Amino acid sequence: MTAYRSSLVVEFPVAAGPYGIVVGPDAALWFTRVPGGIGRLTTAGEVTDHPVPGRPMAITTGPDGALWFTNEDRVGRITTTGEVTGFDLPNPGAGPYGITTGPDGALWFTEMNASKLGRITPGGDVTEFDLPPGAFPAHITTGPDDALWFTLNQANAIGRSTPSGDITTFPLPTAAAAPVGICAREDALWFVEIGAGQIGRITPDGDITEFPLPDRTARPHAITAGPNGCWFTEWGAGHVGWIDQNGAIERYPLPNPKSEPHGITVTDDGAVWIALETGSIARLTRG
Repeated sequence: MTAYRSSLVVEFPVAAGPYGIVVGPDAALWFTRVPGGIGRLTTAGEVTDHPVPGRPMAITTGPDGALWFTNEDRVGRITTTGEVTGFDLPNPGAGPYGITTGPDGALWFTEMNASKLGRITPGGDVTEFDLPPGAFPAHITTGPDDALWFTLNQANAIGRSTPSGDITTFPLPTAAAAPVGICAREDALWFVEIGAGQIGRITPDGDITEFPLPDRTARPHAITAGPNGCWFTEWGAGHVGWIDQNGAIERYPLPNPKSEPHGITVTDDGAVWIALETGSIARLTRG
């Protein structure tokens, strides 16, 4: 990996509470704000804020060229020009959280409180699939096998669903690992264990490997794929971490150790962008 240096972290102040972040179809960074907003940040540092009622959480680029996000009892959509639409879910209090574009051209999301998977078409038609009660599904991604993979935070497992809703779960070896973030690479899924201070890897056939972090109390939160490995946030330690495909780990401290890094994404130039809940977006670049 080309060297990165913590001294090259730059922070861009934005409105309060950045949480999820993704590279949009317009090559800008789009992020959620938990107090109620969707932000846009260009790579040159220009910020636009779009107030949205509720508590937007995760965000992804949809199959229709818009950004889709989870928000309390709704799934939201925002165009790159800032036009917002919301779609109500069947269950009040469902608690939608993670969201991703599926292999079938629909958006798939988790419902933490209702313990369900949801599927919504770009036109707004919603279908739901039951998960084990109390499983607390968190983040979700499309795997290399064209299935949906997601973390089950309170069931201490990783879940897999076909686009038709056939669900399989894979228990984790470590008790109370509490997985949260998950991302896909070419041959496996990588996830973080916020309760155990570990990074996990699961193959499409269910083989799991766990890699302890140097700081087991770091509380890793989100993870995203990069060239030859994955980047992740250490919410409790104020660091950004890197893990290569063999499990070697590097860590980069953020300027403020209490900045509460949540979402993370990588742009085409290799820069790493991190949503800091204390009120900024950080960028880590190569040395």
